[in-house]
Amino acid sequence: MDSTDTKVISVSGLRKSYGDKAVVQDLDLTVTRGAVHGLVGLNGSGKTTTLECMLGLQQFNAGDIRLLDASPDKLYRLQGRVVAVFDSPSLNPNLTVAQCLRQAQLLCPEQRRSIAEVEQLLGIQRFHHYKIKQLSLGNKRRASIAQALLGNPELIILDEPFNGLDAGGVDEVLALIRQLNEQANTSFLLSSHQLPYLEQVCSHIAILHEGAIKRSAAIEELLAGSNNRVKLLSPDAEAAMGILQRQDGVEFKHQDEAGYLHLELTGLESAELNASLIQQGVDISELILERASLDSLFRQLTREAS
Repeated sequence: MDSTDTKVISVSGLRKSYGDKAVVQDLDLTVTRGAVHGLVGLNGSGKTTTLECMLGLQQFNAGDIRLLDASPDKLYRLQGRVVAVFDSPSLNPNLTVAQCLRQAQLLCPEQRRSIAEVEQLLGIQRFHHYKIKQLSLGNKRRASIAQALLGNPELIILDEPFNGLDAGGVDEVLALIRQLNEQANTSFLLSSHQLPYLEQVCSHIAILHEGAIKRSAAIEELLAGSNNRVKLLSPDAEAAMGILQRQDGVEFKHQDEAGYLHLELTGLESAELNASLIQQGVDISELILERASLDSLFRQLTREAS
């Protein structure tokens, strides 16, 4: 297999500016075939701008972009192999769900599913004859995704796919992503700020901050080594700090508003730290080993980059 066949998205050196303000700068991103790749970032980090450049909706100042080895201005040649659904669904408000799906069906070069099938997949059968303007934001999003699934896309790009959905709706979209990925090897790029949902479904994560990718890797690789962070609470925080500053294998990160000392253990186990402080006369109220999570890693990286 040619190396290009393993990549569904390849972005290198992307730069996009508005006047003298750089919104995206020297951005590199690779999404491999079969991956569910999350793109996470704070509001204003450049997520939507990056997606719009990828899809040819915005011109960019520098860089190279390939989706299924096609440049953004040649995506029309892929005939539905790449589909995208943005945060604000762009459906004709005066058409019914059935009419919108029928319209998409007529434009679909390779129909894989019927209208009834995609309505059932997205749980919108009861809205078949409803006009789009009568739907909630969450159900408009479901209808937009249903349009995308009429064909046989190899790559699906979803911008904030969980916005406007209740807990049940989120579970259904997560299950749908897993199903398409596992059964059809569909690749996904999910742009979202809702980290707990991404952690449930993504195989890879790219962290975007101030227009640049700070980290991008398999989620297991990103979280490896994150279990060495602890929170410590002591009634004598000042004495604890004095000892910690002299203690080998401990790096102080910050103290939060609740008084917890956030530490990174670089050569010491949490039990050893606890024993050392007690032996030196420092009472410990709590010592919590922080669970590795995408949220904690994201907060760490964006805080360090600011």
